[in-house]
Amino acid sequence: MGRFSICILGFLLLCCLAAGTETTYLKYKDPKQPLGARIKDLLSRMTLEEKIGQMVQIERKVATPDTMKKYFIGSVLSGGGSVPAPKASAETWISAVNEIQKAALSTRLGIPMIYGIDAVHGHNNVYNATIFPHNVGLGVTRDPILIKKIGEATALEVRATGIPYAFAPCIAVCRDPRWGRCYESYSEDHKIVQLMTEIIPGLQGDLPANSHKGVPFVAGKQKVAACAKHFVGDGGTTKGINENNTVISLSGLLNIHMPAYYNSISKGVATVMVSYSSWNGKKMHANRDLVTGFLKNKLKFRGFVISDWQGIDRITSPPHANYSYSVEAGVSAGIDMIMVPETYTEFIDDLTYLVKKNIIPVSRIDDAVKRILRVKFVMGLFENPLADNSLVNELGNKEHRELAREAVRKSLVLLKNGKYSEPLLPLPKKAAKILVAGTHADNLGYQCGGWTITWQGLEGNDLTVGTTILKAITNTVDPTTQVVYSQNPDANFIKSNKFSYAIVVVGEPPYAETFGDSLNLTISEPGPSLINNVCGAVKCVVVVISGRPVVIQPYVAKIDALVAAWLPGTEGQGVADVLFGDYGFTGKLARTWFKTVDQLPMNVGDSHYDPLFPFGFGLTTKPTN
Repeated sequence: MGRFSICILGFLLLCCLAAGTETTYLKYKDPKQPLGARIKDLLSRMTLEEKIGQMVQIERKVATPDTMKKYFIGSVLSGGGSVPAPKASAETWISAVNEIQKAALSTRLGIPMIYGIDAVHGHNNVYNATIFPHNVGLGVTRDPILIKKIGEATALEVRATGIPYAFAPCIAVCRDPRWGRCYESYSEDHKIVQLMTEIIPGLQGDLPANSHKGVPFVAGKQKVAACAKHFVGDGGTTKGINENNTVISLSGLLNIHMPAYYNSISKGVATVMVSYSSWNGKKMHANRDLVTGFLKNKLKFRGFVISDWQGIDRITSPPHANYSYSVEAGVSAGIDMIMVPETYTEFIDDLTYLVKKNIIPVSRIDDAVKRILRVKFVMGLFENPLADNSLVNELGNKEHRELAREAVRKSLVLLKNGKYSEPLLPLPKKAAKILVAGTHADNLGYQCGGWTITWQGLEGNDLTVGTTILKAITNTVDPTTQVVYSQNPDANFIKSNKFSYAIVVVGEPPYAETFGDSLNLTISEPGPSLINNVCGAVKCVVVVISGRPVVIQPYVAKIDALVAAWLPGTEGQGVADVLFGDYGFTGKLARTWFKTVDQLPMNVGDSHYDPLFPFGFGLTTKPTN
């Protein structure tokens, strides 16, 4: 009996040891295991509560450690201007992101959260980051190699702050400049937008040769997950009204607004964001045919689909009128991660109820979670969930600023050069006295535009580090040249000074999204009166800082030289580089410049095409040295 007891005890001990080994080895935590096996193993261990938590993205402000742990939150974001501290350093960002991550890792299964941010023209929320020209300018370059380099630089700056996910690029095809997001679009022509999707391998890394179509790819700790947005037709709404209805046939949708998604998916884009807009009256956030049927099934997209900020709330009009219905419609349409972003308990409760009542099948939840986990595994978040300080010096570094300066030079479009036969540009660096005028000449916030430090952008020079156009001019001219700056000089001042020539810098104030919708597209006062005053009295070059073509026809005859500078960002030196002939003008319009707003919408190829400056137009100059 005693010997039998010893045998039994020995057997039980072996069983316990085996069980102990089993618990220490978790297949999903083993990077040597195939991706599919890791996803399957982790999913099999998850409760419904943990699965739904993965589908939730909340704002940084509400992402307390307790919230992360209690609700198993899968993702956190910084909305426009949401920062851990004013003018926060890279180290401060890392510390804030890691604190949230540590809470996520302390949960039962230790699934890391993914932190996202709107890095749409460089790491634009962050103080001292390099702010690149907005997409409207980059499309002018038609230079995919440059765009890829911008993606690489942006990825490094985003990772410098401990963040692994950027809500970029916007691959909208803006068909009407009255749209407040037109500057987020590379062009009215889908072919240019397709060319510019080369920013995706810049952000994420080059897709390996043996990749399967549609599978997301992120090449390690110096790259970020990208997000193609906003699916689909966001740039084609009636009168350019933001979040409005895009009225177009299926073939029109597929031929104009969809092509850049084909390129994005073939380049391994990790995520796709759904548009607030509707297609022929159907809200995109509730459009199962396009989100699941087309994007996931036909195009074989295997990353995750994310909503826009409170995007499912806006399925109803007014928003949030029937939230349970919105949750059902959005998740059933195929949205995998919901940017809630603040009232997360309501979303979690509603989705849990819908699943438990079999209104939304568990298979839909599993599909969403598999996709989210796939991205997290692919980008190495399980192996490297916490950021360190190794990349902090990448933020706003000299090399990136030089790249942005090059992008500014290549994005400028020379629309007029000389009233008669004599060209004004390039300007001589050596002159007795020159006038620099205009609201936008010495205003870093204005030249960066919206989505810079805050959502709507800022005015003034205290927002971040950079070079204004005025500073760039003073840096460039001969030391003997007297530069006189007057924001709004009157006629007497201009006449009483014998200026050799004037540089007038005017345009739009910063704006983002609906706040930028405009039916008149005029230059802000005192811009128009300033053009009349200055250009009527002295040879002048007018530099227009804007997110789109604006009304300029009434003033063109008075202007000697006209430059479209779009929204150049922090490196204003790039403007002076070309004005003074260190480099030549090379940019060609990627948007049609209208005569009057009554012509809109008007795009190249339209039967009523009668532009002031046609698509593809741009005068060139040779460098002077």
